[in-house]
Amino acid sequence: MAIDGKYKIEIDTPIGKQEATLTLKTDGDKLSGMGESMMGKNEFTGTVKGDALTWTMDINSPMGELKLEYTAKVTGDDIAGDVKMGTFGSSPFKGKRI
Repeated sequence: MAIDGKYKIEIDTPIGKQEATLTLKTDGDKLSGMGESMMGKNEFTGTVKGDALTWTMDINSPMGELKLEYTAKVTGDDIAGDVKMGTFGSSPFKGKRI
């Protein structure tokens, strides 16, 4: 399964839809990448198991530093999953390879 690439995603948060771009690169079972959104650019590392991905990313938000914990699955050019946003709960996201 080819996971590497750039994805445009939309996160369905309690304060409305948020857009971001993810750049994903795999090396065996290791994942690295960059998330870009209105909160800036943030590098991350994670793991790969087949077409399932997990990673964490720390961002600076208006409420201070926030740890985002992503779980996702890539199917063809589609990516979907959930992101846990610290004490703010989890939100679903989905997107496409661009």
